[in-house]
Amino acid sequence: MKKLYSLIAIAFLLTSCGGNDKVLLRNSIGKVNKVMVVTKSSDWNGDIGKAIRNSFGELMVGLPQPESLLSVSQVAPNGFGTMMKVSRNILVIGVGDKEEYFVRKNVYAQPQTIVYVYAKDDEGVVKMFNKHQKEIIKEFKDSDIKMTLSLFNKNKIDDSQYKTLKNLGVSLTIPNKFNTVDDTGDFLWLRNHLSSGIAKTGSNNILVYSVPLLDETKVADSIVAVRNKIGKKYIPGSDPETMHMITEEAYTPFTFNATIDGKTAYETRGKWEVLNDFMAGPFLNYTVVDKKNNRLVVFEGFTYAPSVNKRAFLFELEAIAKSLKIH
Repeated sequence: MKKLYSLIAIAFLLTSCGGNDKVLLRNSIGKVNKVMVVTKSSDWNGDIGKAIRNSFGELMVGLPQPESLLSVSQVAPNGFGTMMKVSRNILVIGVGDKEEYFVRKNVYAQPQTIVYVYAKDDEGVVKMFNKHQKEIIKEFKDSDIKMTLSLFNKNKIDDSQYKTLKNLGVSLTIPNKFNTVDDTGDFLWLRNHLSSGIAKTGSNNILVYSVPLLDETKVADSIVAVRNKIGKKYIPGSDPETMHMITEEAYTPFTFNATIDGKTAYETRGKWEVLNDFMAGPFLNYTVVDKKNNRLVVFEGFTYAPSVNKRAFLFELEAIAKSLKIH
């Protein structure tokens, strides 16, 4: 059993080096943000499984309900058969002959990402996983972003129809399920009505606009003020005189460094609400520093979906945001 994990990797290397003949891989399956963990049940129930659950189970910031970064399921190596091998995101982890961490793409299906983590004993495995946990999460999330955008590309809107995107000189991969709410030439608002079965659950929304770049050192600190100003101007509530979108005052948003289209950007996650009303939900904001044009290009996605989990909705918006190109 100790060498079984190494045998899985060796089998892959042998099958991938069989000459120039192209192997037709099956389509992978699995929900986004979900990982299948291949490890012994005793490891899953011990320190190794605990480390994985603590890492992948970390709560996403900015969501009103507690939802983890990644969902996980576990299968023992002897149960990792043909049906399991077509999973899109797989983590193979356990005791092997040496310490190893590596990633393989499209091994049994496509698109597919398999991360391998080995060490000589349980304690070493936990250390190896903890050392690379951020890289591992990024591998799976980036893979899901790429897959999601490939699906959106099949049914994308011709974004040249939007005055605002044309004026700003930007492009996005936007699926055709989004409809126009407002397109002023300076401000774009798109909306996708969400449903679960026969019940409407709310909407996913996209905003795109730009503001002048005044002081690059203060961009991150100004994001909330900018979005509140935009909300007051463009996003009214049921009574436009007294209601408009604001950043929820009781919840401090989290801002992280990011890169969009090779440019410095800031990712902000938090909660929005409508002033003097009861509507609220999560938002995802990417503020991109466009030095060439002395401006900030802003993509914001926000979700209104009462009483349902919202991780998947925000992930779609994140994928669209990461397709942004400034021309």
